[in-house]
Amino acid sequence: MTFKKINKETKTYKLFQALQSGERITASQAEKRFGIKNISAEVSRVRQSGFAVYRKNRVAGNNAQVVEYVMGTPSREIVAAGYKALALGLV
Repeated sequence: MTFKKINKETKTYKLFQALQSGERITASQAEKRFGIKNISAEVSRVRQSGFAVYRKNRVAGNNAQVVEYVMGTPSREIVAAGYKALALGLV
């Protein structure tokens, strides 16, 4: 399996750098900082490059539901699913 490389001149790379440095990024922050209008599409691109990005829900100070994206270590289930997909020739 080959992972897609992230072009350093893209919005995806800017998001990747922020996530890799430990930041939690919301859709609003992504739009303001990087000009990203569809954060889920950009997160998908980062994931396709081989990085574990998780979606976390939290309640903001005004009781609004907020979705944040954070980079982390893949769970054992994700690693096992990857190995199973490789064994089945799906990737």
